[in-house]
Amino acid sequence: MTLAPTAPTHRALTQFEGDTLLVPGFVTAHSHAFQRALRGTTQRAPRDTGTFWSWREAMYRLADSLTPESIEAISRKAFEELRGAGVVAVGEFHYVHHQRGGEPYEDRTALADAVIRAALDAGLRITLLRTAYMRAGAGRGPEGAQRRFSDPSVERVIDDLDALRARWGHDARVRVGVAPHSVRAVPADWITALHAYASRHAMPFHMHVAEVEGEVVACLEEHGRRPVELLSELGVLDERFVAVHATNLAPHEARLLGEARAFACLCPTTERDLGDGLADVGALRDAGVRLCNGIDSHVITDPIEEARALETHERLRLRRRVTFAPREERTPAEQLLVDGTVHGALACGWSATLDARGTSWSPSTCIDLRATALADVPREGALDALMFSGSAACVAGVRG
Repeated sequence: MTLAPTAPTHRALTQFEGDTLLVPGFVTAHSHAFQRALRGTTQRAPRDTGTFWSWREAMYRLADSLTPESIEAISRKAFEELRGAGVVAVGEFHYVHHQRGGEPYEDRTALADAVIRAALDAGLRITLLRTAYMRAGAGRGPEGAQRRFSDPSVERVIDDLDALRARWGHDARVRVGVAPHSVRAVPADWITALHAYASRHAMPFHMHVAEVEGEVVACLEEHGRRPVELLSELGVLDERFVAVHATNLAPHEARLLGEARAFACLCPTTERDLGDGLADVGALRDAGVRLCNGIDSHVITDPIEEARALETHERLRLRRRVTFAPREERTPAEQLLVDGTVHGALACGWSATLDARGTSWSPSTCIDLRATALADVPREGALDALMFSGSAACVAGVRG
């Protein structure tokens, strides 16, 4: 007996063409493309790679070895893999800016330009999120590889943002965004100055927020506030704010993000690889926070798995099935598709709408309904099967 979905379907999201299902193009809203080169190097010897902090040291060693040529080559490989998995746009949280030791390149944006070229060569749209970094923590200057990330003043960051906007603003495939790395890596006055700049130019504004418990503790020690409490008091939470990870929030912090109509970009495959923990997705959804996905460290390249984990990780956290009832009469699979496509596009500064007529996010990902994971599934259940049983192996290509 064939079981069909019992909930109403938001059919404007998808379209059938023969044996192909067209869905809105997948977006990964948070990426560190160079970390693709870490694959196969951090999964042994717990004494060396068993925690987020020991993994970070391996990542720093890689970051300190990069050249303009190598970061472009690594990024191109990462972006080609994304394109092959059905991703059409990426938000690249770019923080390696300078030469070893911290001396800027003669062309200060040389590494950012290399990453942008790599994305375009791979056929992706890119939002280059120029990261601001200043310190190792409160009262501590940058250490080791962090010198490649850091600038002595917020004015230098703004100069680079101006240069990137001037160089790439003509290209319809490129957006530039603003990204204070975290409340640990920049002081509060940098956050407010950069938010003012982003607001003047209507740019996306992304930050790592409460990825690990240590970040929350450090913020409490420095500011007497949890990270989202501090950001709310600074007045930077708004519809362009993207809280990346949001793994260790208190319930009222989710409400603060929701009241601002902000985004939370969860990166499930990286968060579980690093052992960061499980975000309270239910609290974020209940608060009205718009969710999107990010590949982050490129440990796995599968946008369907990233989207699915917003529900399956919550099932693990709560120890029950089907953890949410989507708004607007969507099924869970439809909502996960919105999270992995339209919401990601909006978070990265691309124009996208969704209503009863469909979505204006015109790039499409083509799904092969003959793929092994989807074979013999009735069409009314195709999207449910894709989002809960499929993978990037079901992707036949992209359009647009």
